Amino acid sequence: MQQYLEATRFFDYDHPQVQHWLERQLEGVGEDPLERIRALYLAVRDQISYNPYVFRTDPATFSASYALESGETYCIPKAVLLGAAARAIGVPSRLGLADVKNHLSSPRLIEWLQSDIFRMHGYIELYLNGRWVKATPAFNAELCAMMNVEPLEFDGVRDSVFQEYTASGDAHMEYINDHGVFDDLPHQFIVDGLRRAYGHLFREDRHQSGGGASLTRDITAG
Repeated sequence: MQQYLEATRFFDYDHPQVQHWLERQLEGVGEDPLERIRALYLAVRDQISYNPYVFRTDPATFSASYALESGETYCIPKAVLLGAAARAIGVPSRLGLADVKNHLSSPRLIEWLQSDIFRMHGYIELYLNGRWVKATPAFNAELCAMMNVEPLEFDGVRDSVFQEYTASGDAHMEYINDHGVFDDLPHQFIVDGLRRAYGHLFREDRHQSGGGASLTRDITAG
């Protein structure tokens, strides 16, 4: 279990910025691990905006500290940030990766990916009360409201994965392929998987990121 508690290049809870952020989030929060984890989950979910267009292959951009520094990122670094925060307070964590089919997205994002399959979707598993529990802090509440989806809650007891349906009953997201769980972020495995899925984004004549695009702006403009 020790490997799920260690600080790493990616789960860098020993970084001063992460330490300072943790102190702020836990100020006034009790010592109960579930209460602390719930507070940290909401902080990661809503303080860091979800934006898949900012993806880059640079390993530094996958770390917990970079997620805080940037203020916007996608599912994997947000999961890593929650996992790093959990480890910092003594709760073991491990990264889960899966492919998901997204039924509710912007036309521009699907055009950019040339697919409605999101490869290497990231979530975090936390060891609480003697069992592993899944948490998915990817979509911030503001974005969920725009997408007519209830923000995903996490009580520390039950698995929390993406909603299958929107508030109006339309299909939202489904998991279609599980890549397993990892005690640290498998950078090369992730990049190789994304390159196979979205080779057009890795061409030398095309920048990998979305050129300043934003899913929030997509939805607002739509």
